This record gives sequence, structure tokens and C-alpha cells, in this order.
Amino acid sequence: MILIDGKKIAAELKAEVKVRAEAFYQKHGIKPSLAVVLIGNDPASQVYVRNKIKSCEETGIKSCSHFLPETATQEEAVSLVRSLAADDTVHGILVQLPLPKHLNEAEILREIPHEKDVDGFSEFNIGRLSMQKEGIVACTPYGVMELLKRYNIPIAGKRAVVVGRSNIVGKPMSMLLLNANATVTVCHSKTQNLKEETSRADILVAAIGKPKFITGDMVKEGAVVIDVGINRGEDGKLCGDVDFEAVKDKVSYITPVPGGVGPMTVASLMVNTCMCAERNTK
Repeated sequence: MILIDGKKIAAELKAEVKVRAEAFYQKHGIKPSLAVVLIGNDPASQVYVRNKIKSCEETGIKSCSHFLPETATQEEAVSLVRSLAADDTVHGILVQLPLPKHLNEAEILREIPHEKDVDGFSEFNIGRLSMQKEGIVACTPYGVMELLKRYNIPIAGKRAVVVGRSNIVGKPMSMLLLNANATVTVCHSKTQNLKEETSRADILVAAIGKPKFITGDMVKEGAVVIDVGINRGEDGKLCGDVDFEAVKDKVSYITPVPGGVGPMTVASLMVNTCMCAERNTK
């Protein structure tokens, strides 16, 4: 079993972004810039935003944070994102999710122009991904593909199973694997005989948000297991969607939690910010 070191690969990605950001600065006299919008006081969101700001500092990307209170109205949120969309000095816009329940998430995200959509969530970018055209790819699936690529794990012709069908991970992940010529099955809460599906996977991606849901009998001998989940176990410790101890002796490669996919998501955000700046600055 080989442990896939997400921290190491994320550091490599960030080092590459730093070189690109410096080259961009030398050419244009400005840094690539990311605007982060945080609405409300969700503790996990605050941690994520701090990590993103720290990564910007490490990679030479300018970050500007915009905070709105929990009581912010739909109009205030839309107005803020609209003003960032119109600002030529902002290359990427990220609205930290989840939003307070009274806000219409889809309406707010629609205000982000596709050329500043560093999360890759817009209909435009998802559409381009589905048609195998160049666009901005959602950060976590992009990070997973980088891990597979940099560990020289073959994808073409392999049977890939993605457990989870969210717009953020499951769907774009399945499209990326399909674009890389894997035979892809997407499983979800209505899937029958889930164990039968997962145990056929050469590459198994777990993205359902249920702690230790994937057990040893659900994994094929020699499979590559990518654990996207970040959960709190009953002991209060971080754990993934995969029961690591139960599967580790069966697999060829596996990502740990923490230290696997998580660091790649933030590093991929830096890549996307740099890409938005490069593509949209003449």
C-alpha cells in the first residue's frame, strides 16, 4: 500500500503557482488577485477562509476578504458580488459556502462571471467540462486528478466508481475521469447493491460525507482509493468517508484524512486564480 501524500503534492502545485504569479506580476505590474466573500459566522468556513488567505500569501496572489454579517440580506450579498464582478483588479471571486439559510445561494453564485469563477461551479464552466473543452474545473476534483497524475496512476481503460453526485465533487469528478478515458459509474443514495458496484472499482472515489462509510468488504483487492470526505468521528478526530484501517491492507494506493485530498483543494484554488488572471488580462 502506498499512501498518497496530498500535502507534498499541494506544496509542489503551490511552488508552480508562485512562479506563474511572479511571471504575471513582471508582465503586468499587478498580482493575480482573489476576492473571498464570507457571509455569517460559520466556524468551519472561517477556518477555510483563513487557509485560503494564507495560501494566497505563500503563492504571491493578492487576496482581499469581504465579510457580511449573518443577518445580511439577499440584496446586500448580490450587490457585493456584483461590485467585485465589475472590478477589473479582481481576477477571481469565491463565495464561501454554506451560506446562511435565508439566502438564495444559486442567485448569488450566478452573479460571478464565468471568467472569475475560481470554484468552477458556473453552468458555463460545468458545460465546458462536459464537452471536454478548456475551462475552470472545480477545485477538489481537479486536485484529485493531479494526485492520480503525479503518482503515475493509470486511468484510461480503468473502471472508476464515484460515490456521491454533488455538483461540487461527484459530478465534475465523474466527468474528469470520463474525459481521461475511464469507464465511470456514479453511485448515490438510491443506488442498489452499492457494495457490488464499489467492489468492482479499480479507482474508487468516496465523496458522500458519511464517516467510515466505505468498509473493507466494499473495496477490490489492489484498488486505488481516493477519500474526499472530511468528517468528525465518534472520538472527535477527523476521518474520511473510508474506513482507513479496514481497507489499507487491500489497496494499492490510498489518500489519508487529513493530509490527502484536503490540501489539494486549496492548492487547486490557487491554480484556478492564476489561470483566471492569465486568461483575462491583456
